[in-house]
Formats: sequence, C-alpha cells, structure tokens
Amino acid sequence: MFAAAGDRLIVHGNRVGQTIRDGEVLEVRRADGAPPYLVRWSDTGREALVFPGPDAEIHHFEHSTSALRCVQV
Repeated sequence: MFAAAGDRLIVHGNRVGQTIRDGEVLEVRRADGAPPYLVRWSDTGREALVFPGPDAEIHHFEHSTSALRCVQV
C-alpha cells in the first residue's frame, strides 16, 4: 500500500454492521509512500498514526491547478 499527503484512506468494517471510516492522509512518514500514515478521521476530526490493514484502501488524488481528480488503484 502506498499513499501521498492529500489521499483518502478508507477502512472497511470487518464485522457485519460495522461502519466504514475514512480520513485524509496528512503525512507519509516513509519516502517510498509506505505506512505509517498520519490521518485525520472525517468522523471525529482527530489525527492518528495509522498502519492500515487488509481491510483498508487508498483513494489517490492527482492535484492540478484546473481540477482535482480521484484515481482509485
């Protein structure tokens, strides 16, 4: 898993009825884009250092001056 600042981390629930969490990747601690990531969760606004598991995915964003485009990998 690889991310960059500004990407979205989505964590799917691993039990029935568990909600999906998402947050913005604020900082990537390793130069190669691998975890851990500093994430601001959208549901609480809190920041946490996250080591995503197999139930997580990254939504990558290409940043340009004209538009913001989501690229899911």
